[in-house]
Amino acid sequence: MPFPFDVDATDPSGARAGRLHTPHGVVETPVFMPVGTHGALKALTPAQVAETGAPIVLANTYHLAVSPGEALVAKHGGLHRFMAWDRAILTDSGGFQVFSLPKASIDADGVTFRHEAGGEPVTLTPERAIAIQEALGADCIMCFDDCAPWPCDRARAVAGVERTTAWARRCRDAQRRTDQALFGIVQGSAWPELRRRSAAELVGLEFPGYAIGGVSVGEGTDQMLEVVAGTAPLLPAGKPRYVMGVGKPEEILAAVALGIDMFDCVLPTRHGRSGTCYTARGPIRIRHRRYRLDRYPIDTSCGCYTCRTFTRAYVRHLFESGEILGQVLASLHNVHFYVALMRRAREAIVAGRFAAFLAETTAGLAAAD
Repeated sequence: MPFPFDVDATDPSGARAGRLHTPHGVVETPVFMPVGTHGALKALTPAQVAETGAPIVLANTYHLAVSPGEALVAKHGGLHRFMAWDRAILTDSGGFQVFSLPKASIDADGVTFRHEAGGEPVTLTPERAIAIQEALGADCIMCFDDCAPWPCDRARAVAGVERTTAWARRCRDAQRRTDQALFGIVQGSAWPELRRRSAAELVGLEFPGYAIGGVSVGEGTDQMLEVVAGTAPLLPAGKPRYVMGVGKPEEILAAVALGIDMFDCVLPTRHGRSGTCYTARGPIRIRHRRYRLDRYPIDTSCGCYTCRTFTRAYVRHLFESGEILGQVLASLHNVHFYVALMRRAREAIVAGRFAAFLAETTAGLAAAD
């Protein structure tokens, strides 16, 4: 099978340690994929991201199609060369972004919206989404799906499931490249029977991987985990499972326990740019006055460049002085924190002690600044 996925260990809790083989290296799971929407992680160079140990990053199909355009990326030899990243890349389909645009209209063919630059009407179809992603050349690509808003009534959720299945089939039929793994995306909002229907229909199309979409869209952590718990067992055990857009460290670990392998979220860099830094004892707001004279690193248990080199007092000083370096150092630390958290989770799964790791780590993360 192209892009083989090996499950190396399964913890009694249900958590899995696996390996996804891609043309740009093996991705050990569970894995967190830092988000580089426009082909770059905000405030970080590719070399800095690589130093965190991240084996894969995410980029956005819609935004890259708007600017600079997939044709230009293709002329550079693809997204890997364009952004100077020699490890794996996943691109989302752009569906979530276009559905969020004002006055976007949906029909059986696709989604029509106004172009951000010129304002002319543009229709994004499943075939177009695949063509863009093939031009970008990511290792893992996503089907174009109908992500229903939260909250929505059952009729809207049913329509979303039906369109998602129809569009997934069209995406599969439109794919020409054999060096990209196309993931199907399960929808169904908060209705368990719709999630079961969506999962069954997509599994029948035999994709190399499956994602759970339509979560972390405002429904709250408990509802999100309920959807994941009900959906994950419906997906093939021998293929990677990906929950899109999640999230906080404690949410990710809870989903790992439910058998999820892949995650992405903008929080590490978004929070880093505002001065919120993750630590083993909960997030801290580095701009707080209490850190003005603090000579400890952001997290005493962290081995990232920021924590090896600088104190909390210095990073706080950078934010207070308006120095961009503060955002760089905080973002770098946060990405490293997420990547290291997944590495430690994998080690715990292999050792058969993930339940204990989950309890210990979650208790620490719950501490407040």
